[in-house]
Amino acid sequence: MLDALPMTALLAMFVAAAGAVWLAGIRLSNATDILSIRLGLGQALGGVVLLAIATNLPEIAITVSAAASDNVGVAVGNILGGIAIQTVVLVIIDMFGMREKVPLMYKAASLTLVIEGLLVVAVLIVSIMGTQMPASLIAARVTPVAVLIAAIWLVGVWLIGAANRGLPWHDKAGDAPDTQEKPKGHSQSERNKTSDRSGVSTTRAAFDFLAAAVVTLAAGVILERSGEAIAKHIGMTGVLFGATVLAAATSLPEVSTGLASAKAGDYQLAVSDIFGGNAFLPVLFLLATVISGKAVLPQAQKTDIYLAGLGVLLTSIYLAGLIFRPKRKVLGMGVDSLTVLVFYIIGTCGLFAIALIKAT
Repeated sequence: MLDALPMTALLAMFVAAAGAVWLAGIRLSNATDILSIRLGLGQALGGVVLLAIATNLPEIAITVSAAASDNVGVAVGNILGGIAIQTVVLVIIDMFGMREKVPLMYKAASLTLVIEGLLVVAVLIVSIMGTQMPASLIAARVTPVAVLIAAIWLVGVWLIGAANRGLPWHDKAGDAPDTQEKPKGHSQSERNKTSDRSGVSTTRAAFDFLAAAVVTLAAGVILERSGEAIAKHIGMTGVLFGATVLAAATSLPEVSTGLASAKAGDYQLAVSDIFGGNAFLPVLFLLATVISGKAVLPQAQKTDIYLAGLGVLLTSIYLAGLIFRPKRKVLGMGVDSLTVLVFYIIGTCGLFAIALIKAT
């Protein structure tokens, strides 16, 4: 039905849905922070899981919609492309969110963040391995690799929670010297105090969470359906559109919340939100497999595997930044962020080259 609409109408729908994701994502993030503090979840397993699901609701909606309509290519492209472009969100935070005269990774440096980044790398590598498995290896609408990815994510989240409680190092928090002054997550506590002074009850926060979640899910479906129609109009494959334009639209909430955390001086939380969301995205392969009834990963195309590799590369660059902590800024960002930006641009050009070669 959407294919019959003119391009202007499709673009208007896409932009409106992206705007809804942006606004609802902000309210969703605020409500998640308040509920995590008031329900005593904090940095515990429940809090991390709740935050990961909340920040990825647009991707969840797109995955469900695409898998239900048997358009697995868009789902896979959005998941793997989303990881690469959400990593680039850290470049934006580094350029526009820093109150300090030093780069983001210098102030955020923490062993806990290194663990989070390694979890992203781990689930991506297993995803790449899963693309080589036979499509017939499926039972009860699940595949061993999809289950393994979810299991690795849960174990990783448990390890992150343990690291947040303390590490067997001289600095039990695992923080490098001269990092942010206040502990990780202090902006969440301050947001909760502000809501207390404003008279926002826990019930009201829960209602805001549910309302924002419904809007985000609905907007995500509209993004996927209108985006698919736009891609057909301009002759762009669903994989390319999902990995670029669609992934960028669903990353808008991360941009807003990341900038807010950085400007509040909570640099570790800003990085943690991105790494945490990226680590959760491959878990959606299990959801896509259950809904479609097909082994999703073996259907991955060359572009999907390429995007997974790009995500590993960009994450690894930031892991090096967390360890070496470059203090110099170039073009308003850290050397690691500049390297990530350059490799992302080159990687995107390579993505289009693969698509063009395949088309011919």
